[in-house]
Amino acid sequence: MDTTAPQPATPPAEEPPAPDRTRFWSGLCAGLFVPVALLGGLLTLTGERAGRCMTYGEQCGDQLPGRLFGWSLALAAVACVVALAAPAARVRRVAFATQLLAEFVALTVILSHT
Repeated sequence: MDTTAPQPATPPAEEPPAPDRTRFWSGLCAGLFVPVALLGGLLTLTGERAGRCMTYGEQCGDQLPGRLFGWSLALAAVACVVALAAPAARVRRVAFATQLLAEFVALTVILSHT
């Protein structure tokens, strides 16, 4: 007679979830925003309209749309803080997407002013 009891089948080991890199990417995008904005501003200054404005004082039309630029920067800053501090991964992902969108709007405002 066999006295060994059958061993229960062990479930296969689940793989650990992939690490959430949202905080890293949010910080990186926030850190790269300033150099990219400065480069965009420099690119704007090399345009014909900006050159004529600086040289001859002609075609110095509108100012940079300050409200849109300011609101998008403020939204990007708040979203960055939420993406870095939120405990839930889903909230961090939504905040990171909001941050990217707001930074994109701010850079578009800079580049569209050429």
